[in-house]
Amino acid sequence: MPRRRPGRIRADAPGSHRTTGARLVIDGLSSRALSEIIRLERTRNYLQPGDVGAAVRLWQDYVHQPERALWHDYEWGNVHWYCCGNPLEARALLDTVMQAISPRSARELRKIVSRSDADWSLPSPPYAADGR
Repeated sequence: MPRRRPGRIRADAPGSHRTTGARLVIDGLSSRALSEIIRLERTRNYLQPGDVGAAVRLWQDYVHQPERALWHDYEWGNVHWYCCGNPLEARALLDTVMQAISPRSARELRKIVSRSDADWSLPSPPYAADGR
């Protein structure tokens, strides 16, 4: 009877550290901050793996929408938030995560989120004096 290779046995083990899913990647974060976020997602019951990365992407995509779409969402809401996620709840989740991780990692995450916050609160461009 042929013997199974040791690497194959370790890969099949239930407690294996190898993951087949996608890794969390947030541009601008160090590996230390990413590992801290991954640990936080595994230990907190209100987070699932990938929630923080999804929240960052959702918030960045939302603030880069045209101003008319943001105004429409402010006035009437958005029916697609039920299926695709609420960006305002994602931003609140990012605040919670920034309080739960170390100050150094929170500073890195805050730097990324503050860029999107700055895009969201940009004033409208001034209108031309002649009405065009």
